[in-house]
Amino acid sequence: MVGINFLRPLFTSPGLEWFVLGSGVLSLLVGALLSWWVLKLPRGNTKMQEISDAIKEGAEAFMKRQYMVIGGVAVLITVLLWKTLGGTTAVGFVVGAIASSLAGIIGMSVAVRANSRTTEAARGGLSSALTVAFRGGAVTGLLVVGLGLLSVGGFYFITKDVASLVGLGLGGSLISVFARLGGGIFTKGADVGTDMVGKLEAGIPEDDPR
Repeated sequence: MVGINFLRPLFTSPGLEWFVLGSGVLSLLVGALLSWWVLKLPRGNTKMQEISDAIKEGAEAFMKRQYMVIGGVAVLITVLLWKTLGGTTAVGFVVGAIASSLAGIIGMSVAVRANSRTTEAARGGLSSALTVAFRGGAVTGLLVVGLGLLSVGGFYFITKDVASLVGLGLGGSLISVFARLGGGIFTKGADVGTDMVGKLEAGIPEDDPR
């Protein structure tokens, strides 16, 4: 405990709030820079672009449907929190939910657009492909961290209410859980569907490299 106590002034320092907010902004800026870098790369040949557009269309349809359902659930929980824990906690829940949703939507948008660009980069070697894939995937991680820091730090900076951060954490976590469950089901459905089409319609046998 002695080793922890000497750090306590750091966490109660007013400067820490600005450090947290600045770190969040920096994370978002790096994420935006990586997004710009990935999206300016060539998309590949016509076939690559055709497949990429089909994936993007399916992903966008899934995201639209998913967030429509999640939005309805979030409204009900917001009303419940407002009546039981107060308006500040309810607003925190909404802020956390919006931040988590933005990270998912933007991250997915960049990821599906990085697919064909990664394939095209693979023509130049595995190193190039890995760089594109890593940077495209890093956008989601940077958005999660950046929006998380900004939402938590900014909400506390405004309200000075630690208890209300429970609502904010609940909002971010709930949206994330729904997205993981829905995304997992959607992905497995697409996987099984592709497998069935390959076997039944294209006549491709099991464990075929194609």
